[in-house]
Amino acid sequence: RTLPQTPNILAAVRRSFCLFWTNFLIVCTEGIDFSGVDHYQIIILIILFKFTFFPSTLPRAVTESINQLITLCTQQAPGQKECDNALRELETVKGMLDNPNEPVSDLSYFDCIESVMENSKVLGESMAGISQNAKTGDLLVFGECVGVASKALCGLTEAAAQAAYLVGISDPNSQAGQQGLVDPIQFARANQAIQMACQNLVDPASSPSQVLSAATIVAKHTSALCNACRIASSKTANPVAKRHFVQSAKEVANSTANLVKTIKALDGDFSEENRNKCRIATAPLIEAVENLTAFASNPEFVSIPAQISTEGSRAQEPILVSAKTMLESSSLLIKTARSLAINPKDPPTWSVLAGHSHTVSDSIKSLITSIRDKAPGQRECDFSIDGINRCIRDIEQASLAAVSQSLATRDDISVEALQEQLTSVVQEIGHLIDPIATAARGEAAQLGHKVTQLASYFEPLVLAAVGVASKTLDHQQQMTVLDQSKTLAESALQMLYAAKEGGGNPKASHTHDAITEAAQLMKEAVDDIMVTLNEAASEVGMVGGMVDSIAEAMSKLDEGTPPDPKGTFVDYQTTVVKYSKAIAVTAQEMMTKSVTNPEELGGLASQMTNDYGHLALQGRMAAATAEPEEIGFQIRTRVQELGHGCIFLVQKAGALQICPTDSYTKRELIECARAVTEKVSLVLSALQAGNKGTQACITAASAVSGIIADLDTTIMFATAGTLNAENNESFADHRENILKTAKALVEDTKLLVSGAASSQDKLAQAAQSSANTITQLAEVVKLGAASLGSDDPETQVVLINAIKDVAKALSDLIGATKGAASKPADDPSMYQLKGAAKVMVTNVTSLLKTVKAVEDEATRGTRALEATIEYIKQELTVFQSSEVPEKTSSPEESIRMTKGITMATAKAVAAGNSCRQEDVIATANLSRKAVADMLTACKQASYHSDVSEEVRERALRFGTECTLGYLELLEHHSLESFLICIHQLASFSKRVAGAVTELIQSAEAMKGTEWVDPEDPTVIAETELLGAAASIEAAAKKLEQLKPRAKPKVSVHPRCFFEVNKAEEAYSTYTGVYFVTVHGNGINNQTLHQSQCHDSALDGTYPEGRG
Repeated sequence: RTLPQTPNILAAVRRSFCLFWTNFLIVCTEGIDFSGVDHYQIIILIILFKFTFFPSTLPRAVTESINQLITLCTQQAPGQKECDNALRELETVKGMLDNPNEPVSDLSYFDCIESVMENSKVLGESMAGISQNAKTGDLLVFGECVGVASKALCGLTEAAAQAAYLVGISDPNSQAGQQGLVDPIQFARANQAIQMACQNLVDPASSPSQVLSAATIVAKHTSALCNACRIASSKTANPVAKRHFVQSAKEVANSTANLVKTIKALDGDFSEENRNKCRIATAPLIEAVENLTAFASNPEFVSIPAQISTEGSRAQEPILVSAKTMLESSSLLIKTARSLAINPKDPPTWSVLAGHSHTVSDSIKSLITSIRDKAPGQRECDFSIDGINRCIRDIEQASLAAVSQSLATRDDISVEALQEQLTSVVQEIGHLIDPIATAARGEAAQLGHKVTQLASYFEPLVLAAVGVASKTLDHQQQMTVLDQSKTLAESALQMLYAAKEGGGNPKASHTHDAITEAAQLMKEAVDDIMVTLNEAASEVGMVGGMVDSIAEAMSKLDEGTPPDPKGTFVDYQTTVVKYSKAIAVTAQEMMTKSVTNPEELGGLASQMTNDYGHLALQGRMAAATAEPEEIGFQIRTRVQELGHGCIFLVQKAGALQICPTDSYTKRELIECARAVTEKVSLVLSALQAGNKGTQACITAASAVSGIIADLDTTIMFATAGTLNAENNESFADHRENILKTAKALVEDTKLLVSGAASSQDKLAQAAQSSANTITQLAEVVKLGAASLGSDDPETQVVLINAIKDVAKALSDLIGATKGAASKPADDPSMYQLKGAAKVMVTNVTSLLKTVKAVEDEATRGTRALEATIEYIKQELTVFQSSEVPEKTSSPEESIRMTKGITMATAKAVAAGNSCRQEDVIATANLSRKAVADMLTACKQASYHSDVSEEVRERALRFGTECTLGYLELLEHHSLESFLICIHQLASFSKRVAGAVTELIQSAEAMKGTEWVDPEDPTVIAETELLGAAASIEAAAKKLEQLKPRAKPKVSVHPRCFFEVNKAEEAYSTYTGVYFVTVHGNGINNQTLHQSQCHDSALDGTYPEGRG
């Protein structure tokens, strides 16, 4: 355009342009390696570029086409694809470092160190190759170096993640993960792939090649499933699961074989008949795979991730930080190298590349250092060695005392109990020897756990050994117990030194002999002390008293008519079920402990004896109140049979304690435990036969309690703003379903109330139906709340609170129905049932109103306030009842809960001033929790055993007054009366504040006049001084008794005078320190007294005396 438009010039330009065009075309189509799609795009661009040569095309179009072509060619230049692939791989493996709570490979810790060293060497060489080839322009070799670097970085990251995981789980407070029996995801993917392949097989539009491809997919995945089943059956110890996996694999294999036959026939002749046979053959295979997938998804087979403790996470940080820095700097290096490969003559970019290379090298050095410094188990070995050294010193001190016959006798425990403790501890130590040796030779992640567990047993070992020695009259036996305990501690110390040296490194073979030798010495020490303890142990079992107690409880079942029952059959039934289940649980634990820890059987047998005593007493009353009499006779008979089973089990437990290694006695104990479990089920079935409906009420109440807990969790999510809908649903999609389910719940409620006066079958049906309906209603309400979106969490909480109120009312109604079952119409429990039904109807009505008001912003706040007011009134009714709370709390807790009322009052006044719907709803939600917590804490503190009747009545009165004042504040807070009553908000809030003040004063009165604040610095100082004085006084008494021992008539050694002088000097020191301490305490009290007098003078009051 800039040259003169003459024919000669235009011709020359055309010839030059054609020459450049020819060279450019050759370079674009032949000089660069393109994929099929890229090649096609370039051809299109060239064609477009050709069209721009026409005179009507603007020169700008030529420039744009060339720019697009250059961009595409640059992106597809050699080395660029490798850089992109490397960056994607690094981004993928980066996720391994986010939360390393699962193993990423089978590498041991020391294999991780070797992997890091090898990959760091490969990475260094490849980084040098990247830089060199970028300079020389050898892009093919450049791409290969980038690929090698990417693999090395992935290997480094994998090793770092595995090392971090091993460091985390090696902490004693961490719990290692558990590898699952199968991978449910693998089964689900195979199921999906097989189903899609079967659809392609029977699709009439499928071509022969597609049919063969589908057959290949089916064969591949069914083979993988069968292999997975085979491996799972070989790993599991559960015979039922083993058999199920084998049978499922057979079904899948047989179905696949039948399908393959039909596919071969179809491949030979694609007729409709063959395709039909193929369709029929796919059905059994799909069914078998679905059944197998469902079985494999059992939570019993799923992997359990590790639980890394806080200390373990801190230990992981240096490794993770170094690895992340390495990945980030490596990504930047590859990005920089990619640009240099295109334009190598860019000096600033070369300096950037050098900086990234230096950062990568430093981060790898830091990673290697961190992994070496954080070797699992080393710190725990040091701590354990220190602990056992202290225990050895304690044993030596006890031995010296025993030699001088001054070993203090322990009077707080029997010698039998001490022998049992010592035996138990020694056995536990013996059980840890082989696991520690195994961990020291090749399981570094377990070394810290095992050595910490071992060290924890030596302090109780020393206490028990010294205690046994102190109660042993024979001096030789004393020294034998102490010496053998010291030998065991010293052998354990040698074991720890060898374990620390081995460190769990399987390649440190030079340490394995020392570990084996130390383990053998430790086993011998355990055997020696066990022989001594077995000789000293009593041959008489200690279960005779337990057997007598059970027999006495059984005999009372056959006694005459029991005293007048104070409860109903339902009350006794609930208690009998509780103790029956406790006995069954204890029997199961005894089966387990008979194999693992026989020494714990005595405590379990004692627990079973106590539980059976309560069971026999309550079972007698249940049999007396059961109707008809046949049911009562059946209950009494089965409780007696259970008693016989408990006696046999307790006797076997005593026999096994005498001889823990007797396998025959173990088998007998396991059989007796199974018999007890069966007899417990017979007792439960007899109870259910007596009152099927009330048993269903108990089950329904338990289910509703779970729903309430789930709703509390949902409220937490909603409050945090994380409760969202899954599919962009609106509340209108759930409104009708909520209303329909609520109406169904009302009908179930009517049946439940009427069921109290009808048969047990109808009551059971009504209880089950109501539990199912409330479950459905809770689910649809949660979905509706989620559909409101997390932008409006307060409204979500209002809606969930409404269904929670309904669930609580239903729980109370079920309890009232259970208590009123089969009672006359004038029984007090019937009035309680009517009250519970009324509350239930009220709360369901409130839920319906809330659902209708959720989408109406004008009435949403008013509805929330109304629901809150109704809820507070119901809580106040419970507060004012004469029912004593199950537990008590401190006055400080009551005072702390008044802060919530103060905050809620301020929130309510602020909402009244702002007149915003959001503030009103937030006030309603806050008021629920504040008032309920205050009432609960007030009542629990009032019923403390140390609180007088006068103070209790005062606290309850002002708790009621505070609640009524707050209710009045909320009732005048509705939008309709807001403009009229806004000037009254201040007076209402003052009433609440006054009641809170009185409530706090009542709580202060609960503390009593002698109460002192334990956090007061003056009280702390006084306590410390008194403690020091007591310690010094005790030391003085010992110094007074310190005299030289009487000697035969020999010459007096000058050291005796030195000992006497030293004792006198120590006593003089004590006198001076004691004087300072006591007078310091007196000065402290005087200062406190003066301070109180000074404060009293300022406020015009007089201090009270301090004790």
